[in-house]
Amino acid sequence: MSESPVRRRAVLAGTAAGVLAAAGFRPAAAQADSRSVNKQFTLTVMGTTDLHGNVFNWDYFANKEFDDSGHNDIGLAKISSLVSAVREQHGAYRTLLLDAGDTIQGTPLAYYYAKVEPITRRRVHPMAVAMNAIGYDAAALGNHEFNYGIPLLRTFEQQLRFPLLGANAIDQRTGQPAFKPYVVKTVWRTGTAPLRVGILGLTNPGIAIWDKANVEGRMTFPGLVEQAKMWVPKMRRAGVDLVVVAAHSGADTSSSYGDALPYPENAATLVAEQVPGIDAILVGHAHVEIPQRLVANKTTGKQVLITEPLFWGKRLSLLDFDLEWAPRGGWTLKASRSQVLNSNTVAEDPKIVRLLTADHAKVVTYVNSKVGTNKEAMSAATARYEDTAALDFINFVQANEVKKALPGNTLPILALAAPFNRAAAIPAGEVTIRDVAGLYIFDNTLLAVTLTGAQLKDYLEYCARYFKQVTSAGPFPADSVTNAPTTTAPNGTPDYNYDIAFGLDAPLTYDIDIAKAVGERIVGLSYAGTPVAPDQQFAVAVNNYRQSGGGGFPHISTAPVLLNQQQEIRQLMIDWVKEAGEIDPAVFGKADWRLVANGVPVVVR
Repeated sequence: MSESPVRRRAVLAGTAAGVLAAAGFRPAAAQADSRSVNKQFTLTVMGTTDLHGNVFNWDYFANKEFDDSGHNDIGLAKISSLVSAVREQHGAYRTLLLDAGDTIQGTPLAYYYAKVEPITRRRVHPMAVAMNAIGYDAAALGNHEFNYGIPLLRTFEQQLRFPLLGANAIDQRTGQPAFKPYVVKTVWRTGTAPLRVGILGLTNPGIAIWDKANVEGRMTFPGLVEQAKMWVPKMRRAGVDLVVVAAHSGADTSSSYGDALPYPENAATLVAEQVPGIDAILVGHAHVEIPQRLVANKTTGKQVLITEPLFWGKRLSLLDFDLEWAPRGGWTLKASRSQVLNSNTVAEDPKIVRLLTADHAKVVTYVNSKVGTNKEAMSAATARYEDTAALDFINFVQANEVKKALPGNTLPILALAAPFNRAAAIPAGEVTIRDVAGLYIFDNTLLAVTLTGAQLKDYLEYCARYFKQVTSAGPFPADSVTNAPTTTAPNGTPDYNYDIAFGLDAPLTYDIDIAKAVGERIVGLSYAGTPVAPDQQFAVAVNNYRQSGGGGFPHISTAPVLLNQQQEIRQLMIDWVKEAGEIDPAVFGKADWRLVANGVPVVVR
């Protein structure tokens, strides 16, 4: 069929060695030979992370095979081919397979089996089907595992043939881990004692903020370092020979939520430095690629191996551990190393394709169903640096819903939205679910809070940190003015942490003067043509991620809540189009804000 997920471009070599060579595998010259008589053994641990509901190499929003500027491929069907080649080449008994979290959210496929046709005891999640078939040994919980609520997560957990680990996901009632903290895998080796590998799972403390509505009063999420210090010694006392951590927490220490929690969001390096007894960490959450990094433990001086494969199944990490056994000393780790294999070098595993093509086809049909029409094409390609109808549409729907839900409200209604997806566009003519959903790719829900004029200005000043400072009006390439690094985002502020404001019944207008210093950039902030007064009050539509503290924006998490109906913003947009029948950008699309340098409009090309 035309929407077949099988990647035609990929090369599948005839042998496992050929597959691995094409994927970028580099054999180590000093690698121990498991068949030798000197009691040496090399264990290979494979790892994925941030799969985010990707089974096939398919872009549901574009309705075609996935591709990006790096020509990466995605999905568990690709990963399965790489895993099979590694097992064939190394010997299946010498391998383990782990994941570092964020599995069941992120694609229309994940949404469909959470909301449209939710999984049950008998209806198994496609990600569970694929991961069971591939043969994972353990997975850590990611923060996005909690997006659809704990009951659905528990159903998913029950469907897995391997444990979901979360040593720092604590049952608030009992004070004990709500999920299994670690698992021990025994690798049998003829002529020696068995090798016992302890796998500790750690998740992100930010869950307490980002999914507050789902976890408050039920679970707490203490720091990774604190819990690892508790569990690693227990694992060692239980007799494990090797400790591998799967941590849904980035390697480079930082927190998007500022000081809202006492525990850092990205703490994997801190765990390696501060917790003795760990041999390696499979990192997740940050969506960056780390083939290999060695971090010295500050107590023992021992080097801890860190690796993070690229998200969505673009890469598979390989961690190799050279071990030696002695009758009195047991197993000793002699050396370790890691690398990543590229998924775009292999074809999708026919076994996974066969198992999940029917589920995939359901989702393709769903996202391509017509919901209405559009008078004029809208694109989000430039939304991060100029006012666009595409972002105004998101804000219009949010604000309009608040107006309907609060009939007695007398405050002016505003809305905030981020340019989530640069590739999003709604064409003129027929509009499908995937067209609308592409504008809002996260499963956020709608809230409304009260902000004063002074708080609104502070909020917009914080948003304006997204832009790099300039000395003229340009012209500039977009990357020269956007995604500025900050203390909380040292690699550049992501698009989703930059909000654009909108007025529903009257324009909210402002300039962002990026020739000025951070904190002094919002100029001429007005509502209905009148300067906004510091004590003026507004009802502001915002998503749950932001209202719960995501991004560390000022005032929003402590502002009085006017509305919280747990309605998904993306679904509200789809429902609005269905009800209206037609999108007319002239109704809501207006140029209310602009980027300037010393008052002169900035030109971005």
